Amino acid sequence: MKDFIRRGIIERYRKYLPVTKKTPVITLLEGDTPLLRARSIEKDFSLKARVFLKYEGTNPTGSFKDRGMTVAISKALEKKAKAVICASTGNTAASAAAYSAKAGIKCFVVIPEGAIALGKLTQALLHGAVVIGIRGNFDDALKIVLEIIENYPVELVNSLNPNRIEGQKTASFEIIDYLGNAPHYHFIPVGNAGNITAYWKGYKEFYERKFRENLKIKRRYPKMMGFQAKGAAPIVKGKVIKNPKTVATAIRIGNPASWKKAERARDESGGIIDVVSDKEIINVYKYLALKEGVFVEPASAASVAGLFKCIKEGIIKKNEKVDIVCTLTGHGLKDPDIAIKEGKGSFKVVSPSVKEVLRVMGL
Repeated sequence: MKDFIRRGIIERYRKYLPVTKKTPVITLLEGDTPLLRARSIEKDFSLKARVFLKYEGTNPTGSFKDRGMTVAISKALEKKAKAVICASTGNTAASAAAYSAKAGIKCFVVIPEGAIALGKLTQALLHGAVVIGIRGNFDDALKIVLEIIENYPVELVNSLNPNRIEGQKTASFEIIDYLGNAPHYHFIPVGNAGNITAYWKGYKEFYERKFRENLKIKRRYPKMMGFQAKGAAPIVKGKVIKNPKTVATAIRIGNPASWKKAERARDESGGIIDVVSDKEIINVYKYLALKEGVFVEPASAASVAGLFKCIKEGIIKKNEKVDIVCTLTGHGLKDPDIAIKEGKGSFKVVSPSVKEVLRVMGL
């Protein structure tokens, strides 16, 4: 395990990214996110495994999207682009807006009206993006965006842009740097499916490109364990979902852009892509806050909900001495409405007296 000076993923992993000396680096010092040991999970399920949480909510705009966006915006600026565009359920919008502001270029965001969490919308607006709501879902928004980039001089920064995947793969490098090897299992939420694609690419490249000189560790590839929300599970159901529904807005996508690549990651790694219910997601969302002290947006909880499901179904054996990593994709303040709804039972209002406060305290 090594300590690193936080300097952004491009500078830290420059040799393994599609950048040159001519690439203007646009960074907010993303990356270097915590890999937290989840001892409560280990204890509560009597696991011999080590469980880690890769908490991407500590990135500058509060989600994993910043890893890909630093590369995408840097490359857009290298091409002299004056504007970028994306379709978004929220996190991509916030990240694209922030990095565009840093780069001094225009940012256009197309979102499904009424289907984006308040925290994410606020970020995009305050960073100066032109936000356009449509009466439709994410897939409708992406279709519009793809038509626009074919006919107008605007650079796409959705995960269909390969530079996004290149940046996001660096999370795999960080995990290996910390653990000394890849984990045996990697649990991850699946929405548009760019992240599971990126992690798998990163794990493979660590060995294929001999990321470390004089590599003396045993080659290990994790099983990629992807989880979609039950009401937005096109990959699991094998068909496009026209009206995806889930409380986890970040993965409320009915036709993932990286569908085939996600299936390839699943198949090559020997992993799975399965579903968890909204109830399971919210239960884990609260569990992580109460037992691990980690506040995530609902979509993030899909990875740990998937782990819980696999333990209960015996896919993960309690006596296995393995390393398990769960990606937590975004910070809880991204979706304050859900947090308030789920936490309001703990909020008490009393008259201004010591006696009343002590009564609520149970003293």
